[in-house]
Amino acid sequence: MTTTLTERNQNRGTRSGNELTTASGRERVFNRVCVGVLVAFSLLWLVPLLWALDTSLKPEGETTKVPVTWLIDSPTLAAYAKVLDAGNVLQWYANSFIISILVAALSVVTASMAAFALSRIRFRGSNAVFWVILAGIMIPGQALIVPLFREFAAVGMIDTYWAVILPQIAAPVAVFVFKQFFDGIPRELEEAALVDGASRFHIFSRIFLPLSRPAISAVSIFTFVWSWNNFLWPLLVLTSTPLMTLPVGLATVSSAYGIQYASIMASAILGALPLLVVFLLFQRRIVEGIAGTGLKG
Repeated sequence: MTTTLTERNQNRGTRSGNELTTASGRERVFNRVCVGVLVAFSLLWLVPLLWALDTSLKPEGETTKVPVTWLIDSPTLAAYAKVLDAGNVLQWYANSFIISILVAALSVVTASMAAFALSRIRFRGSNAVFWVILAGIMIPGQALIVPLFREFAAVGMIDTYWAVILPQIAAPVAVFVFKQFFDGIPRELEEAALVDGASRFHIFSRIFLPLSRPAISAVSIFTFVWSWNNFLWPLLVLTSTPLMTLPVGLATVSSAYGIQYASIMASAILGALPLLVVFLLFQRRIVEGIAGTGLKG
């Protein structure tokens, strides 16, 4: 009897060990597949960037040489010097920073206030208002260009910073992100503050905003990047060269080059450089913001 029980325990232990070995083997395979997919996507993003950098450092004569090669016979910064001399690049950098920072800041303020009202203030039609805001995500920005242009032309705001900034402040995605985050904050905090005599604005500014730093970071970074990359609308409303944003200014300079690949790639690198710096500095904030805003599922 004792021998039978011992054999059964040994069999159970062997089965458990085999199951653990199989599970760990599957986990290793899954991890390797994930790493492989991650490396593949990283190469898809890095190879064009490295190719643009490599081409920008070549003399113009080498950019059309056949066969194409990564090697540079005589590296040079002549393409960058040409781009910088051809336009007001530093002024365009300043314009893009001013516009993008203002858009990010004002989007955070307006979107968070709208989301607080939709999340915490009960009023008739709040759900309908929220769905109307979400419907704005499905409307392409190109469909609003003509009415927006006529509106700003009527009030004399064409060729000003505000003509670029104001249309970008209305961000339905930002409202959605903040509302999802605010919905996850316990109502007990708000009720305790109301009992203590706090106003709605006090609750919003002293309780909800400090708790929503991940959402603020996510909205700020993504709005900044989107505003920096915005090309079509600034191209239409900014006619003065000193007021142009960097993408618009570099496009006007590049159009005069013809087929000069080194200069075109140098323009692309100069335009993308600030975004790379922002990502490298705030990548942890980006991950925390996405993980903490309710977008994860």
